[in-house]
Amino acid sequence: MDKPTISTIIVIICLLIIGLYAMGEVNYYSSKIIVERNIDAPKIIIPSIGVEEKINNETLNQGVLSDPAENIPTESPVLLYGHRTLQGSPFLRLNELGIGDTFLLEWPGVGELNYSVVNTAIVPADYQINANDENETYLITCDPIGSTENRLIIQGELIEKGPINTQILKNNPQESNAIIISAIFLAIGLVFSFFYPKDNRIYILATILIISAILFYCYINPMPSEIIYDKIIFLNGGL
Repeated sequence: MDKPTISTIIVIICLLIIGLYAMGEVNYYSSKIIVERNIDAPKIIIPSIGVEEKINNETLNQGVLSDPAENIPTESPVLLYGHRTLQGSPFLRLNELGIGDTFLLEWPGVGELNYSVVNTAIVPADYQINANDENETYLITCDPIGSTENRLIIQGELIEKGPINTQILKNNPQESNAIIISAIFLAIGLVFSFFYPKDNRIYILATILIISAILFYCYINPMPSEIIYDKIIFLNGGL
């Protein structure tokens, strides 16, 4: 068997980096399956940009974070934070929302709350939101994509309140994302290794199979995704 060439070593390093990102996302989605079994958790739905996420009050690394945790809509303003890149990227397309667009909160104990966007703004990262209206909800993420320099803030005002939809709370459209990511990595990797030069193909194939095995293991036995992202955040440079 021929020794790996310099180009093959570089390709292997690239595959390892891609594999680390894939591992972070697999762990993120697999962990969410466990976390989101709690039907009592509120949910945010933004159909126009494909958002349907449970809201937690523990960490941004579990998806959409409500902070301060004790704030309850119709009793106090709600601030919701979400990543724009990696870890599910729940607010990736938040910039597409404009004045007049709507979003929905399903909040146990409160009801189904419809909001209309009344303001959008890009502000410095240290900007303090002056939130004091119990009928307002703010959606907050980083801007631009891949940077923590600024914050994109979407301000919504309550326009309608109705009974809660428990079926929506039970639904988890992201439940299969972890296995899909693992399968895609394996499939593309096998195709890539098939067309790789024969003299070094075995190294690429072995790398693909090892990473794929780790991904499927993480799908079954997830770890907190921040363990991985804390080690490679310098490659991304932002949320």
